Amino acid sequence: MDDTQPTPDRILQLINGYWATGILGAAASHSLFTHLDAGTDTADRLAAAAGISERGAQTLLDGLVSLGLVELSGGRYRNTPEAAAFLVEGRPASLSEFAKLKLGHMGALTALPDVVRAGGPVTDATVEVADNPHWEKVVTAIAAQSVPVAKIAAEVLGLADRGEVSVLDVGGGSGVYSAIWLSLNPAARSTQLDWGPINAIARRLLAEKGVADRFTCVDGDLHTADFGLAEYDIAVYSHIAHQEGPEDNTATFTRLRDALKPGGTLVVNDYVVDDDRSGPPFALLFASEMLLKSKQGGTWRRADYESWLSKAGFEDITFQPTGSPATLIFAR
Repeated sequence: MDDTQPTPDRILQLINGYWATGILGAAASHSLFTHLDAGTDTADRLAAAAGISERGAQTLLDGLVSLGLVELSGGRYRNTPEAAAFLVEGRPASLSEFAKLKLGHMGALTALPDVVRAGGPVTDATVEVADNPHWEKVVTAIAAQSVPVAKIAAEVLGLADRGEVSVLDVGGGSGVYSAIWLSLNPAARSTQLDWGPINAIARRLLAEKGVADRFTCVDGDLHTADFGLAEYDIAVYSHIAHQEGPEDNTATFTRLRDALKPGGTLVVNDYVVDDDRSGPPFALLFASEMLLKSKQGGTWRRADYESWLSKAGFEDITFQPTGSPATLIFAR
């Protein structure tokens, strides 16, 4: 018999979990990971480089060591490989802007008890307000999360070697899929459908990548816009399904099926929950974000996607892990 007595350590870590968000967000706000990457390796040097107090720099470093994001050896600090890959500014997969964004969202969680009681937002549903300025901040901050996933999808699709191919990205946000895919295939063309202010962000990214001449934007709402008939080889629906309810997802998948040419492929990217709702951990947690911010959204099971896509007319449905919290779904 196991006589080990439970301790409160993990419970205390969870109760104080907001410290991690605060420390990480503050460190990103002052570019600490970027300074560390440049070789600034002591508290006093970091304080000078970041323009913050030495006491503040030391406190953040202590917290980052505790979180396993910074290593200390011989009195010198350096990023862990994880932090170097995902928190140094300017790198394609950098999540530093996302860390700063979530720091500003912490206060909204105090409404969660009331939201749980009501079954949805007690104020306007953030994700359902057309042209919400919220999105202009979010789309750029979360773009980095889609970089590795978009590359995996391109490999599965054999996109680089497909020659002339047409892509429709519904709710494409920052335009990251189009930017990566058009860079891989000089004969590909892409159309993004999203709200006007969001498309403006995407056009800037595609211009920076030098592929804007093969990129078209359509301003509109994905629920009412015309997707066309049999016009595209590939359609993308990335991180949209979690903010929609079952009926809207089924309806959109049906319209996307109609927009694809015969043999075309729909690529869905989202946080997918196991059918028995036992995992994965991130997907289960993210459901709370949708309860807080949407009237119908959630993190949906594999069985849900299979049902919706089958009703929409897709016959070949496969799920592809990505090594990140998101799962790719390919429907043909």
